[in-house]
This record gives sequence, C-alpha cells and structure tokens, in this order.
Amino acid sequence: MKRQNARTLALIISILTYLVVGAAVFQTLESRQEKSHKRKLDVRKYELMRKFNLTKANFEELEHVILQLKPHKAGVQWRFSGSFYFAITVITTIGYGHAAPSTDSGKVFCMFYALLGIPLTLVMFQSLGERINTFVRYLLHQAKKCLGIRQPEVSMANMVTVGFFSCLSTLCVGAAAFSHSEGWSFLHAFYYCFITLTTIGFGDYVALQRDDALQNDPRYVAFCFVYILTGLTVIGAFLNLVVLRFLTMNTEDERRDAKQKALLSVSKPRGKVTCLLPLSTSTSSTPVADGTIKTKGLKGAYTEVLHFQTICSCLWYRSKEKLQGSTPTMIPQELPFSDAYLQQNSDCPHYMEPGSTGCVCSPRQCTSISSITTGLHIFSPFRVFKRRSSV
Repeated sequence: MKRQNARTLALIISILTYLVVGAAVFQTLESRQEKSHKRKLDVRKYELMRKFNLTKANFEELEHVILQLKPHKAGVQWRFSGSFYFAITVITTIGYGHAAPSTDSGKVFCMFYALLGIPLTLVMFQSLGERINTFVRYLLHQAKKCLGIRQPEVSMANMVTVGFFSCLSTLCVGAAAFSHSEGWSFLHAFYYCFITLTTIGFGDYVALQRDDALQNDPRYVAFCFVYILTGLTVIGAFLNLVVLRFLTMNTEDERRDAKQKALLSVSKPRGKVTCLLPLSTSTSSTPVADGTIKTKGLKGAYTEVLHFQTICSCLWYRSKEKLQGSTPTMIPQELPFSDAYLQQNSDCPHYMEPGSTGCVCSPRQCTSISSITTGLHIFSPFRVFKRRSSV
C-alpha cells in the first residue's frame, strides 16, 4: 500500500476512534447533570403553572415569547457596532447565534456575504500567519546569535514551542479581561476565549451581551473586536506551523515517488554497474552514437555514484583502473582523466586511517568531492556534463 493511502486510512480510523471516545466521555460527564437539571426545571415549571394558574398552552406561549426576547436583552443588536460584531462572527465562522438576520433579504445577503468573506478571511489569516512565523523565526535566529550559540538555526521544535506559548498567553490575557468585564469566573472566561478563537462558537457565552454594552461602552467594544481578530491571527499562525505541515505530506510523498521512478528509469540494477565515467571539461566527451553499451555505461555510472556519500579522487581513479582491467570492452580507452593527475598519483604514499571511507592516498593530495549525490537526478545518457574540477 502506498504511503499516502496508508496515511489517509490511518487518519480516518483515528478520527472515528476519536469521535467514539469523545462521545463516551461527554456522555459520562454530562448525562447525569443533564437529567438532574431537567428534573429541577420540570418541578419549577409546574410550580409556576400552579402559582399563576397557567395552562400548558399558556406556559408554552410565554416560553416562546421569552426566547424571542432573549436576543434583545443586550440592547439593540443591529446598529453599526452590533452589525460589525455580527459580520465578524460570519466571516470568521464563529457563529455564536446570539443574533441572526430575520428578514428574507438579510438572509440572502448573509449567504452571499459569507460565500465570499469566509475564503477571503481564511486566506488572509493564512498569509498573515506565514508572515508572523517568518518574523518569529528571524527573531529567534538573531537571539541565538546574540547569545553565542554555535548553531543559531531555528528548528521546528523551537517554532512550535514559541507558537504554543503565544496561544496560551493570548488565551490567558483574554480570560483575565473578560472575567473582569463580564463577571465570569476565570475558567468560564478562558473557555469562552478558547471556543471563540477556535471558531467553534457555541454561543453559551457571548461577550457584549449585558448592560447594553454595545452602545454604552465603546472602548470595551473596540477591545473585543481587536482581541478576536488578533487572537484568530495568533491561532492561525500556530495552525499554519503545525497542521499544514502534515497536510503537505501527501504532496511531498508524491514528489518523492516521482523522483524515485525517474531514478529507476535511468539506472541499472546494482549488480550490473560497470563503470564510472566523469566527463572532462577540456578533452573530449563520450559519443552517444556508438551504441547502447556506452549509454548503459553512463546509467551504471549514475548508479555507482549514488552509493558514495563523498568520493575521493584516488577512489575515482582506482575504480576506473580496476574496471578497465576487468571489463575492457565496456569502457572506452579515451577516458577523460587528467594525465597530470595520473602522473601525480602514481607515486603518492598510500595509507588508510581507522574509520576512513576507504581513501588510500595522501591527505594533502586527496581532493574530496562533497555532496556528490546533490542534483544527481539530472544525469542523462543524452547530455554532456562537465567533470568536477577536483578530479
């Protein structure tokens, strides 16, 4: 099974398991409280009906009127400040439900407004999150350099740590402010901030819904708007850093599979590697018209190079010499190796250090070719490449 398909199947199973576990936990935590609260409300309902001599129909009518009056408890909702508050909850997909359009024209406009506003807002928060992460990475890099750390590169763990504490501090600041202004406990205020900034938006706790705050306290209204937008930006930066990294895994796997197929299409099996053919910059290049043998030789050279992390010039020469002795018909005699290099290495002292990669020439005369595997996917038997200057 391909890695992408296995990951998708694992995600589906994980989500279904997560839903089952969550449902079981919520049932355990909330079911008993719900039954107890329902019994108390029923008792209170019959007490009121008996006290005010209300029939069941009268009580249901009164209940319906009270539910309709609830949105107006905080004052007028559809002035500019209230409408702006509602627009924020629409395009950010928070959707408290504390206010909703009641006219047909308002409902139609809300649908078109959300259709354009939601993707535009998501793209904006995504782009802004990327800029924030880039700026934070720059600050961390400069801080590490100032502290004299030998490796000032910023790792993924550093960014995730900073993002996590940024989200936590944003939630704590909002919880403290709303706890003081709304009269909630710190836990309830923290819960409100979390539900809001994750755009869940249950609507059981909604700010600016008491004492006509939308009209009487403009500074608090401005703080709420700024906090929601800023908090969503911080959360968006963190999600951009963590979640989208996993969302791009399938794309990276597809690219890796394509590269592997390209490599296999131009290389031979390892047991058929015949020669290593570097091409000179000053002499001649290997002709392609000599037949398929030389073409296969170039493919074999590509495969052989892949098995080196680094390759030394003496190993290159010795490999060529050995292969010439074993398969003379497979290797052209006009190999573009430097005559000066061959003369230089004919008398060089050879030794081998413990733990070495097999280089047997003098360290002063040996020239390493580092990162030999970089860019090897562009090798082709129909293209002429320049030999590295160290060979």
